[in-house]
Amino acid sequence: MVPRLESLKVKLFTDGADKAQIVAMARNAWISGFTTNPSLLKKAGVTDYVAYARELVAAVPDRHISFEVISDDIPEMVAQARLISSWGKNVYAKIPVSTTRGEPMFDAVRTLSRDGIKINMTAIFTSEQVAEAVTALEGGAPACVSVFAGRLGDVGIDYRPIVADAVARARATQNVEIIWASTREVFNVVEAHDMGCHIITAPADVLNKLPGLGTQTGAELALGAVKAFRDDALAAGITLPPSDKLHAAE
Repeated sequence: MVPRLESLKVKLFTDGADKAQIVAMARNAWISGFTTNPSLLKKAGVTDYVAYARELVAAVPDRHISFEVISDDIPEMVAQARLISSWGKNVYAKIPVSTTRGEPMFDAVRTLSRDGIKINMTAIFTSEQVAEAVTALEGGAPACVSVFAGRLGDVGIDYRPIVADAVARARATQNVEIIWASTREVFNVVEAHDMGCHIITAPADVLNKLPGLGTQTGAELALGAVKAFRDDALAAGITLPPSDKLHAAE
C-alpha cells in the first residue's frame, strides 16, 4: 500500500538555497525544515552568506534550517559552526565527515555537540562513518546524520543496508536523527518512510509531487500514458500511410 502524504511518518525537508522557493515551500505545513550546502548556495547566486542566512532565518524562524561551514581547516570549521549556530535557535551547523585531506571531523563534532551546538553531520556514505558519527553526537545537543543514499545509488551501491544500520543506531539514542539525503525521486520518500528514517531532504520539484502519492493505480497510470501518447501524436501531426496502402505494400 502506497502511503498518502498525510500518513507519512518521515519528516520532509526541502533541499535548496533559493530564498523565494524556500519561503514558498514554507507555506506548506507538511514541510518540516530546510537544508542548504555550498553547491546549492553557488547555484542560487549567494555571495553574502551571513546576510543571506540571517534573512532566511527571519523569513522561516520556526523550522529546522541547516547551513554548512565553508572552511577546510578544522579549527576554522569549528569557529564557523559556532557562528552559524548563533544565527537562530532553529539553525543546525552542517559539518562534513572530513576535510578535503580526509581528516575526520568526529572529535570536532563531539566537542561542539556537547557545547550545545546543533549539528548536521553530512556527506556520510559508509556504515563505518555512520557508527562514528552517531557515537560522536550521542548524548549531546539535537543532531542529524545525513546519509547520501542517492549518490550511493548513482554508482550502483545498495544504500539500503547502510540506511537501515544508520536508523537502528540513531533510534538507540535520545538526540540523533537520520536524514536521507541526495534524494532522486518520489519513491525515495516511500523508502525512507518504510525504513523508519526520521527525515528525508529533497528538491522542491520532488516534494511538490507528493500530494499525488497513492492517488492512482498502475492501471490508471497506463491509461493516462496511452492517452497522452495519442494526444501528442495528433498534436504533432505525425502520420503513417493508411492501413489499406500498408497492406498493398506487403
